[in-house]
Amino acid sequence: MSFKKRGYIVAQVSRKGELSLQKGHPWIYDAEVVSLDGEPEDGEIVDVVTGKGRFIGSGFYNSNSKIRIRLISRNANDKFDEAFFGRRIRYAWEYRKTVMGDDLDCCRIIFGEADTFPGLTVDKFHDILVTQTLCLGIEQRKDIIFPLLYKVLNEDGQNIRGIFERNDVRVRELEGLTQNKGFYPLEGVPVPDSTSVVIEENGIKYNVDFENGQKTGFFLDQKYNRRAAAKIAKGKKVLDCFTHTGSFALNAAAGGADLVCAVDISQDAVDMARRNAVLNGLEGKMDFVCANVFDLLSEMTGSEGYDFIILDPPAFTKSRQTVESAMRGYKEINLRAMKLLPHGGYLATCSCSHFMTERLFEEMLHSAAHDAHVSLRRIEYRQQAPDHPVLYNVPETEYLKFYLFQVV
Repeated sequence: MSFKKRGYIVAQVSRKGELSLQKGHPWIYDAEVVSLDGEPEDGEIVDVVTGKGRFIGSGFYNSNSKIRIRLISRNANDKFDEAFFGRRIRYAWEYRKTVMGDDLDCCRIIFGEADTFPGLTVDKFHDILVTQTLCLGIEQRKDIIFPLLYKVLNEDGQNIRGIFERNDVRVRELEGLTQNKGFYPLEGVPVPDSTSVVIEENGIKYNVDFENGQKTGFFLDQKYNRRAAAKIAKGKKVLDCFTHTGSFALNAAAGGADLVCAVDISQDAVDMARRNAVLNGLEGKMDFVCANVFDLLSEMTGSEGYDFIILDPPAFTKSRQTVESAMRGYKEINLRAMKLLPHGGYLATCSCSHFMTERLFEEMLHSAAHDAHVSLRRIEYRQQAPDHPVLYNVPETEYLKFYLFQVV
């Protein structure tokens, strides 16, 4: 095959794998690799061809992973050098500048496959970049990619002080990677002396603990959904469930809510939410409760007087096998919230699992409303912020569903 001249081992894929790639998905599973004309090392780039030898793309090979090859290019002329990765980073950054405008103090810079950086997440928290790497091929090239990230953003006036790796996730082990976290050493750049930073989103300040906080330290994908909730919070008594760092609660309070109660099962989260309220001078109109949301909603009655309930739970399912039990969990909290709200009250509800599809989530909402003997008047349906772009034909990039309803 002529592709051998590129110096890469060639992987031939099955018809099923070929069709998946032609539809736009960048993953090739182990059973879809029909043959290899050599023995690639894990993390090595291989060229991918059809059964007839036609070039489809190039990607990272990993024998440890069920996702055997992750495509990074469909161009046979690409050379995977510093210039290649520099272009990709600039594309990603220019996209954020376009879709986010001046709202760049905190945003996602790289969203994995949606930015053709398989398995790589990069979040910007003011002047710190926080990364999570779930692909061996990217891990092996981070000494090229991370200094380029620092360079591209600083050259554009972002004054980045450091890059922190949050690789403390078990899914790395599926790629043959170990868990770790810490500052990435940048040549000539002093290591920051703190693992927390203050960011500003929608005019609200947050302390972000990017070493110990969930995921990379803060959930950026709900940015504009919080703003949407804040618009209808004025004059309301708001119950914010699964508050985490208090983001929805703080937006509601800043939006003019009469009172906001922020609830989370984690005392650390509640403490952080309270500190964020103080940081913004909003503590006088907020209460904070450490409790199990399921239990709390069961114990409450309509006499509590909440007329706006926000449900922002963690993902109840991370696989297709647990979707049915997740449906029960989502229905339980939504049913209880609907029963608590008065006629004309408001409900914000969401799911951050791509396995809980829009169709399934809406089926659950219809069922909960039926059992609660209410109707739902939809105000708005939203997804993740545009710095987390949805790549068509890659369903894994489409995960967040956010609904605002009036309960009637």
